[in-house]
Amino acid sequence: MLADLPAKKQRLLSIIRRRSLLQNRAFVLSSGRSSSFFFDMKRTMLDPEGAGLVAELLFDRIRDEDVDAVGGLETGAIPIVAALCARSWPEKPMPGFFVRKEMKGHGTDQRVDGLLEKGSRVILFEDVTTTGASVMQAAEQARRLDCTIVKIISIVDRLEGAADNFEKAGIAFESLFTWRDFS
Repeated sequence: MLADLPAKKQRLLSIIRRRSLLQNRAFVLSSGRSSSFFFDMKRTMLDPEGAGLVAELLFDRIRDEDVDAVGGLETGAIPIVAALCARSWPEKPMPGFFVRKEMKGHGTDQRVDGLLEKGSRVILFEDVTTTGASVMQAAEQARRLDCTIVKIISIVDRLEGAADNFEKAGIAFESLFTWRDFS
């Protein structure tokens, strides 16, 4: 199975390129920056093969980590975390959570939803990183619960400052792909 990982990564790259990489238009990113390309990763994460490959490749990266839960910021991290939680069973079950950008005003009206316990060791996931500001919202909320952020993992890093920002915040960072893999 491990020898299979390079082939799975290449297959995922192909799916992302076909389904999620949008080009030659003007896009505004969550960072506020403008770009001529955009990764709509929900299109890959809602593809059965794409979701399965993401879960397999990410699980391989974290299976040996000392971690209590996996999570991230809505909405980009939700399908990643859901697929990863399912993949972790039964080998190394990892509960998941997500952080809302704001209180919803009804129901439990909490920012953190899912299975995150105070003091947990967590890995945060993001579909695409630019500056890293979005996932840092999730890190801030987890830290309010005395959680330790083990690392942040992105499917695609646009190489626009996220790695430097995470380093300044003292958080390890890695990605499955960078923008260079698609150019």
